[in-house]
Amino acid sequence: MTKPEYAVKVEQVHKSFGANEVLKGISFSARQGDVLAIIGASGSGKSTLLRCINHLVVPDEGRIYIGNEVLLSRKRRDGVAVSSDPRQLERVRAKLGMVFQNFNLWTHRTVLQNVIEGPVHVQHIAKHEAIDHALTLLAKVGLSDKQHAYPAELSGGQQQRVAIARALAMNPEVLLFDEPTSALDPEMVGEVLRVIRTLADEGRSMILVTHEMKFAREVSDQTIFLHEGIVEESGVPEALFDNPVSDRLRQFLQPMC
Repeated sequence: MTKPEYAVKVEQVHKSFGANEVLKGISFSARQGDVLAIIGASGSGKSTLLRCINHLVVPDEGRIYIGNEVLLSRKRRDGVAVSSDPRQLERVRAKLGMVFQNFNLWTHRTVLQNVIEGPVHVQHIAKHEAIDHALTLLAKVGLSDKQHAYPAELSGGQQQRVAIARALAMNPEVLLFDEPTSALDPEMVGEVLRVIRTLADEGRSMILVTHEMKFAREVSDQTIFLHEGIVEESGVPEALFDNPVSDRLRQFLQPMC
């Protein structure tokens, strides 16, 4: 099979919750190895868009390509959107690693147990192999000494770094970050951003929803600005941040000036 040009491609995605149309025909693409940053005000649809990519929120309309596969949805008789092919969805989700705002770690399991859970029980990797890989990943995120700790014993920044290691343990083709620093105290933000920057430098395909504007400018290959459910502006970060065309984007970036 030919290697796809795009890691993720989104075509005309719509999503409504009741009468509230959150996404109004979103389209964009991220090439293999690119970091795409999604910025915008609260309520602009950023997190909903990210969740539509792996169908945690199923779009009402549109196509989402993950590599060579396209995810489609359909409407049930009650009007609820569901995945057209649940088996395909399960397969495609294995290619995506998701890092949430609030860590979502198993509180009753140690750091090491959290990281090996997916590889052992979902991918059926031998436990000793999963442990070896997990220890390598914990070293990558700077938490080798915390493998036997429980989440409650860690700072927020440490918990988020465990969550990143857990996502990496599944060997995903694309990493999705949903405002990974929004729940952190300011002094802990930097340690998480350093890990994400390292992953970007390794050439990993990533889509990053963030409110860290300076970081988005520095780390992304492409940035899109969402406003009220549409792509108001997109482009390389140097152009988008330094010479915004949209009045709305200029207003959004004003605090940086």
